[in-house]
Amino acid sequence: MTEKTFMQMSPVIAVHLTATLTALLIGPIAIWARLGHTKRPWLHRAIGYGWVTMMIASAVSAIFIRDYGLPNIGGYTPIHLLVPFTAFWLVYAFRALAKKEIEKHRKAMAGLYFGACVGAGVFTLLPSRYLGGIVWSYFGLIH
Repeated sequence: MTEKTFMQMSPVIAVHLTATLTALLIGPIAIWARLGHTKRPWLHRAIGYGWVTMMIASAVSAIFIRDYGLPNIGGYTPIHLLVPFTAFWLVYAFRALAKKEIEKHRKAMAGLYFGACVGAGVFTLLPSRYLGGIVWSYFGLIH
């Protein structure tokens, strides 16, 4: 990966990339903190709020990223559907938590993690996408 590639990254993409990678990395910690015999509610809560903050930052920053190279409407591609998806499931999960419906909260947050973080991450690594192009060219698999 060349230095030039990084210098072309816009500030909004840098914010988006930072937020999404942070959410991808800390999500399993929040999930792990509530598993097994030794539950760690303080860790789950602290990491969970950080994860939610990163998901909000990711969704908001995505609104300002447009791609006219893929099929789009006004620069918004199908992956932008994750913005309302993320907003809906965050609200749903916190409502469930407020109502003490812990199982609904758990399923909503796990679904959001696997759908919006892992699923979108796989899509983002396609060679035709910005990040995918950087990653695959770094390993010399595309030029």
